[in-house]
Amino acid sequence: MFTSKERANLKAMASTMKPIGQVGKEGVTPNLAESLSNALEARELIKVTLLPAAGEDGGKLAAELAALLHAEVVAVIGRKAIFYRRSHRENIEHIVY
Repeated sequence: MFTSKERANLKAMASTMKPIGQVGKEGVTPNLAESLSNALEARELIKVTLLPAAGEDGGKLAAELAALLHAEVVAVIGRKAIFYRRSHRENIEHIVY
């Protein structure tokens, strides 16, 4: 869990990011989950679009996706969700929040 200040810093970092994927009517497919997991490993912070066709509430869908990715939901703003997971790689500069 993040403190409110940490969450605000991560949201600020993600504000200029473009979404790297989208969850649609098919939900979270294995290929999408693998792609997002790889992106989290490389970037640590990602933004995903939750399309209305996914059917579920954005917060609920984001929580399910975070559990699948072993990540933390930073925020859900409208139909955009921001996720954070610390990378296991040692050769990158880790996000300091």
